[in-house]
Amino acid sequence: MLTGIASPSWALAARTLRNILRRPQFLAPLVLMPTLFLAINTGGLHRSTDLPGFPEVDGFLDFQLAGAMTQSLLLGGVMQGIGTALEIEGGFFDRLVASPIPRVSIVLGRILAGTAIAAAQVVWFLILGAVFGVSFHGGVLGVLLVILIGAIAGTGFAALGVLIALRARNASTVQGIFPLVFVVLFVSSAFFPRALLEAPADWFADINPLSYVADGMRDPIISGISAAPVLEGLAAAVGLVLVFAALAVLALRGRLRNA
Repeated sequence: MLTGIASPSWALAARTLRNILRRPQFLAPLVLMPTLFLAINTGGLHRSTDLPGFPEVDGFLDFQLAGAMTQSLLLGGVMQGIGTALEIEGGFFDRLVASPIPRVSIVLGRILAGTAIAAAQVVWFLILGAVFGVSFHGGVLGVLLVILIGAIAGTGFAALGVLIALRARNASTVQGIFPLVFVVLFVSSAFFPRALLEAPADWFADINPLSYVADGMRDPIISGISAAPVLEGLAAAVGLVLVFAALAVLALRGRLRNA
């Protein structure tokens, strides 16, 4: 059973990756926009590290790096949603449904492609940080943990993109819905410490899974490897995958029933 699902899922993931690599205009915004945002924040807010209660860091870039990664991973989810919607509009989705493969592979293939791209996105920002002097206090193991948390979180965001595409059924609606998702990012601790947020932003940040994803990736960078933030980051990332992947599969089944 698992073999029957895995093989077409990997094949569809590979197809998605090939198509994306042939169109670098889809990949560029995933890193370009967060990189520019990172540069602006670092240049304009670098004195924030002097605020009482701000975590001990070597520089504001060290703190902001995890926020840029989280933003980039969310953009990866947008791309997977738009890609799925375009396949629905173009008729390729219907051909997949008519083919003799497990239906769940249609969703899993796109999500697995999102995992690979998410890992590459995190590596990009780690390299960028290293070039501009970020010290990775967690060492090699810490870097690997950052990539792991980012790849798992990116998988969850890809599943969210697929879910929205299956519900919306067209690319323009997906593009219109996803800015609402980004509001959730800005009421998290991705860009500023929770201890310095005021109500009600601090309350939202406390219950926001993106806070834990960002903090889980940030901790190995700024202070070494601490069990609590890393485990909480992993748990939040896995939770995103389980919830959104399950909902995406249910949305697929609902679409097939209504077809």
